[in-house]
Amino acid sequence: MPDLLLTHGYFLYEDPKEMQIMKPYAPLGILYLCSHLRRQGFDVEVFDTTFSNRESLFRHLQTEKPSVLGIYANLMTRSNVVEIIRVAREAGWHIIVGGPEPGAYAQEFLESGADFVVFGEGEATMQELLTALHDSTDSSGNIWKAKVAGTAYLDDEGTFHQNPPRAQIADLDAQPWPAREAIDLHRYVDTWRSHHQQGSVNFITARGCPYKCRWCSHQVYGQTHRRRSPVKVVDELEWLLTEYTPDIAWVSDDVFTINHEWIRKYAAEMRRRNLHIPFECISRADRLNEEMLDLLAELGCFRIWIGSESGSQRLLDAMDRGVKVEQVQRAVEMSRVRKIQSGMFLMWGYEGEEMEDIEATIRHVRTTKPDIFFTTVSYPIKGTPYYQQVQNKLVQLKPWAQSSDREIKIAGRHSRAYYAHADKLLRDEVQFAKVSEDPAADSELLQDLRINIRASREGLLATQSEVEA
Repeated sequence: MPDLLLTHGYFLYEDPKEMQIMKPYAPLGILYLCSHLRRQGFDVEVFDTTFSNRESLFRHLQTEKPSVLGIYANLMTRSNVVEIIRVAREAGWHIIVGGPEPGAYAQEFLESGADFVVFGEGEATMQELLTALHDSTDSSGNIWKAKVAGTAYLDDEGTFHQNPPRAQIADLDAQPWPAREAIDLHRYVDTWRSHHQQGSVNFITARGCPYKCRWCSHQVYGQTHRRRSPVKVVDELEWLLTEYTPDIAWVSDDVFTINHEWIRKYAAEMRRRNLHIPFECISRADRLNEEMLDLLAELGCFRIWIGSESGSQRLLDAMDRGVKVEQVQRAVEMSRVRKIQSGMFLMWGYEGEEMEDIEATIRHVRTTKPDIFFTTVSYPIKGTPYYQQVQNKLVQLKPWAQSSDREIKIAGRHSRAYYAHADKLLRDEVQFAKVSEDPAADSELLQDLRINIRASREGLLATQSEVEA
């Protein structure tokens, strides 16, 4: 039996939306944990739930000799992880949970049956914790538990204790690559290829984001930015291209173009080795300029995702985005010139949003013309300044273990129907602007779109007085 079994509770085939999308990526977080701990001499296995199901995982936990189970949890998987904890607890496993969700809800996860919650980066903490679990005896009580930095636990009386944080890893180059061999990564690539005609892999070049957007969680890496050397990243990418022959890649960094000098060196190393792979990434408008976009185009970037959030500068400033609307518009235009698609993230319902802010966002998207845009209604993630700002208005509709922060209502905010009309109006306006640019546009289609716009606007106005209970 291994010293540690790692899992993550994301079941692709149990999620209808994910099955429609069918763009799974390897769980790099637990694979980094796996490779680090294996290097330290621990026997570590991974039960990858992505293509499995909860019955298979539960059967494994109930039939194998129990040891230590490590579970990664995020906002999407809370309820799954709580159920996994219950089954593992009944089967006699020691349970450790980590990731952004346990970091914000440590006491809740512990009271659900976890023995420890790990805060921040898990590698060094898990190494010390596994060693301590192996060496501890029943007579040692809770003394050793209080010495493991970066963890939280309940004592024998059920009292919550949180130890001091652990220093983050300074030298990411010293860390081994994620243990992709511990899972069936070929199945990920093949799944992409069978549904999208292109197989894809993911990798990271850095950890953390130094920016202070008020709605964004920094539970794992804090507001830091630590980067691997360009040569080391290219080494890994070259191996990925040889081992898995992907058609495209996803750079999983929070902001790929933060460090311009790093991008220059990375591009030079890719050029030197004559390597090329189409990829997509996330950036910020204020970290994109002509030179960076030239290098991204040379490297093969086919799509860049830009956090726009709103077309209202007043709201962007309230979010502490540190970006101007004009910068977003300019970044999209510079991308278009280089034939790089632009993706835009937008957010309705941020605290203080008014009708004029919605109209500003519609004008912004209509003018900017991103290739793709996604909208969401803002939700407060525990541990963020935004959560603290609206905390007194939050309404929990379902028990914590059966819900997520996405399902929390904000009392007094506009209704879901209101934001649905805002979303419909945005898409109608954008479609109308696009069609009307065509000199040969069908007049009947344009008239239908005008009718749709009028209906969406009327719906928005009609529901303006509706608020969350």
